[in-house]
Amino acid sequence: MDIFTLFPTISTSFIVISAILVAIGWRLIIQGKREAHKKTMIAAAIAAILFFLVYASRTAFVGNTEWGGPDNLATLYQIFLIFHIVLASVAAVFGITTLVLGFKAKYAKHRKWGRVTAVIWFITAITGVVVYVLLYIFYPGGHTKPVWEVILGA
Repeated sequence: MDIFTLFPTISTSFIVISAILVAIGWRLIIQGKREAHKKTMIAAAIAAILFFLVYASRTAFVGNTEWGGPDNLATLYQIFLIFHIVLASVAAVFGITTLVLGFKAKYAKHRKWGRVTAVIWFITAITGVVVYVLLYIFYPGGHTKPVWEVILGA
C-alpha cells in the first residue's frame, strides 16, 4: 500500500467506524441507556472529525484521485460523487446541529433531528465506501497535484 491509497483507506475506515458507532448509539438510546448513548455518539463525532482531518490533509498535501475507470462510466461516477459530496455536507451540518441540541438538553428536537441525521449519515458512509471501492479497488485512478502546489503554481 502506497501513500496514495493509505490515506483514503484510513479516512474511509474512520467514516465507517463513525457510522457503526451511530448505529450503536441509536440502539443504546432505544434501550434507555442515555449516558452510554452520549459517550458513543461523541466517539462517533470524533471518528467523523478524524475522517475529515485525514481527508482534508490528503487533499492539501497529496491531492485527490482522478477517475480511473472506463470513459463511458465517468459521467455516472461524477454524478454519484456529487451526490455523495452534497449528502456528506448536509450530514455534517445535521450532525453538528444534532450534537448541539443534545448538549443543550433540547431532547425533543435532538430526537427529531437525530433520526434524520443518522439515516443521512448511514447513506453518506455507504456512498463513501462505494467511492473508495470505485477509485481504489475496481478502477485505480491517477493522482492530481496537491492543492498547495496548484495554488502556488508549482
